[in-house]
Amino acid sequence: MPRLALYALAVCALAVAAAVVSFAQGSWIGVVWILLAGVSSNMAWYYLRKAKLDRAAAREAELMG
Repeated sequence: MPRLALYALAVCALAVAAAVVSFAQGSWIGVVWILLAGVSSNMAWYYLRKAKLDRAAAREAELMG
């Protein structure tokens, strides 16, 4: 798994935990944490998909010669 995808997943998990704590304390700042979790989740998805496509392109280039 690409390193940037792992970092993004870690940020996503931490943001979700921070949102839960914020909402449990009655703070609306949890909304910001939810938005950050969404962005980091999308970044993780992007980096995973990019790595998969890069591997497929390298495999195809290897087959072509």
